[in-house]
Amino acid sequence: MEYKKTYSSPLGTVYMRSDGKYLTGLWFEGSKDCVKHNIELEERDLEIFDETIKWLDIYFNGEKPDFIPKYKIENLTPFRKQVIDIINKIPYGKVVTYKDIAKRIAREKGLEKMSSQAVGGAVGWNPICIIVPCHRVVGTNGSLTGYGGGINNKVGLLKIEGNDMSKFFIPKRGSAL
Repeated sequence: MEYKKTYSSPLGTVYMRSDGKYLTGLWFEGSKDCVKHNIELEERDLEIFDETIKWLDIYFNGEKPDFIPKYKIENLTPFRKQVIDIINKIPYGKVVTYKDIAKRIAREKGLEKMSSQAVGGAVGWNPICIIVPCHRVVGTNGSLTGYGGGINNKVGLLKIEGNDMSKFFIPKRGSAL
């Protein structure tokens, strides 16, 4: 059985999903990420939701939480796991590019090169936004693209973390808009 909980963030409503023990989804209302999640779930108070709310409260207060709620990501392929592991190592307030991740994976696998687009697909597949910080991945040229949670939310999250937003731009068209 799966359950949901609603959280009101400064950027708008955020939904949490759980199997009763682990956080299994976190996404912004009205975002492209909604299609990844079943919203027709029973709303319930759970310990994991309390833990996640505490984490989100700290985060949205502009501080780096010193713990991670217990989460579980299902259907992880080895490639997706590798990308998620790299994303989880991006420090609070920092960003990396899709190309940086692709180069790292190519190096680790002994390949000549890796597709940045393949990395983008794995980043975009992430079902747990904010906590698994896919918003910290940007285009090589500073483009704020590829965020299923919505471009305005990506901007908001990067601002909360104290990023210098003059380094980035919102593309006039693309997958994040």
